Amino acid sequence: MADINIVQQHQLTAEKARAAAQQVADKLAQEYDLACAWDGDVLRFERSGVDGSLTLQKEQAQLNLKLGFMLSAFAPMIEGKIAEKMRKVFTEPA
Repeated sequence: MADINIVQQHQLTAEKARAAAQQVADKLAQEYDLACAWDGDVLRFERSGVDGSLTLQKEQAQLNLKLGFMLSAFAPMIEGKIAEKMRKVFTEPA
């Protein structure tokens, strides 16, 4: 098992933060075949061997992901891709 925890600061409105989180979830769903669903301000995603959430707060988004044995070897690569996507979508264009 491997845990991935990423905290991304942001200055987005609640609506824009939710849209950004959805972009992250859509990317995860596409690349890793995850099912995603909102539960208030928490976006939960799962599939066999993966369980996680992306929690929106006023000035930060926090992603917690638990990878099963089969995916744990890829944890550094997966974490890098997710962190890069979160940096992009939670930063408003200049």
